[in-house]
Amino acid sequence: MRKVFEIGGYVSAAVLIAFGIGALVMSFNARSTVTTELSREFIVGSPDMNPTEITKAVKEAGLSNVPIPSCDVADKAIKSGADARCFAQYMRIHALESSGGLTYAEMGRFASAANPTDPKATNDDASAAKAASGAPVPNGARNTWITETALATALNVSYMASQIALFGIVVGFALLLSGIGFAVLVVGGSLRSRPATAADGQSPRKLSAPGVPVA
Repeated sequence: MRKVFEIGGYVSAAVLIAFGIGALVMSFNARSTVTTELSREFIVGSPDMNPTEITKAVKEAGLSNVPIPSCDVADKAIKSGADARCFAQYMRIHALESSGGLTYAEMGRFASAANPTDPKATNDDASAAKAASGAPVPNGARNTWITETALATALNVSYMASQIALFGIVVGFALLLSGIGFAVLVVGGSLRSRPATAADGQSPRKLSAPGVPVA
């Protein structure tokens, strides 16, 4: 049975090492893919995408209760998941500036005939501003919010992918080290039985000279 356990130990160690290497390869590849895909979009943060400048912009717009990001991507190329998330946070503030602090759910679908520049607008066809064709004019601020939400979601997915890949790297190293440690224990003979000693409650075997009885 000891031989079976030793073989099982070698197999377990090999499996752990293989899974660890596989997890590392896939995770590093995932992080590389996120960087590559973001780089292809040539996204660069605007000059106000830092805490100081965006705070000034929020005050000038008369907005309140707007969380200010602590990150800084002003004039910086967006190539990582963390930068993508930071860019998305500033994008939301820009959308709030254009909507007067209103979110998508707080704005109407159509521009108001009484006040076409009012971002709150209206959902009533009768009170909506009309185009030359007679169709209600869409609320531009609301459409801007829709665009911002779609882009921010894509950027946040990039961040989530990079974080999952980072978690995969940590797990990969843990599996790899566990496999190596298991292999060291098996090779070192931790599964082999050791000779009995007095501490085990058994007297060690005594050898006697020829013709002399063992005590």
